[in-house]
Amino acid sequence: MPLPALRGTMAITATSTSAAMQPTMLPDVPATAPERIAPDTWLIPNLAPAGDGGFLPANSMVIRGREPVIVDTGAPVHREQWLEKVFSVVEPEDVRWVFLSHDDGDHTGALFDVLERCPKATLVTNFFSVERLKIEKPALPLARMRWVEPGGSFDAGDRVLKLFRPPVFDGPTSRGLFDASTGAMWIVDSFPCFTPGPLDADDMPQELLAQVMPALSSAISPWHAWLDPAAYMRHVDAVEALGARTVASAHGPVLRGERLDDAFDRLRALAGMPIIPTPGQELLDTLLAPTLAEAG
Repeated sequence: MPLPALRGTMAITATSTSAAMQPTMLPDVPATAPERIAPDTWLIPNLAPAGDGGFLPANSMVIRGREPVIVDTGAPVHREQWLEKVFSVVEPEDVRWVFLSHDDGDHTGALFDVLERCPKATLVTNFFSVERLKIEKPALPLARMRWVEPGGSFDAGDRVLKLFRPPVFDGPTSRGLFDASTGAMWIVDSFPCFTPGPLDADDMPQELLAQVMPALSSAISPWHAWLDPAAYMRHVDAVEALGARTVASAHGPVLRGERLDDAFDRLRALAGMPIIPTPGQELLDTLLAPTLAEAG
């Protein structure tokens, strides 16, 4: 198993975060290309090196149809290849919607490029995302926006896309997206998991999914420890009841069938459980040891 322990899991997180802060070429990672995961629906995958033979997915999505939709705009470290991949799937002038799931940097990396290159696109976001983005980015064009909250929807011509609050999130602005016409769901930061390379859960070690997905879910949403299990299960049940057949996420594999059922069950099991601890100073000392040895 490439990533057998939580210590390795969180070491990967530290490595990936460090890489994502560098606006340079990433070390070698497996090549990825846009992948059709459901009718009219394309995963836009990128990977960040994560140590121990693992990689952190940094995905987004494109929905093609009468009014094409770009779902999130990638991480800054992947900006150039992200733009190349997205616009190999859809022509910029055809894009009518840009759905921003939330304002975290790894979802907004090419946002301004997209708005510039897609002059007919409307940005679907919410008030609080816009307020939070004001702190770090230039002003967004209010006249090109539509603010939609969970439970709301927008009409993309040949389909109505519904927003919902995902079962795992690390920011208050997070909204998932569901396309009932294809059964495809974007569940944002839920179902995170490192991968040895594949981006389909059926092609990954099941032990990896069982160990790492709960650990990363706990790291992203440590508030699970204070949840009432019955109340949380109702929320997870409601998301599952939307009827997704294919679920994609920003930081995990594509889930279908039994793998998707397992993932929802792992979320339910987190409610009221203790926070899975993350490494502290011991891991930092280990990561710094080679540099200190060279300096000495």
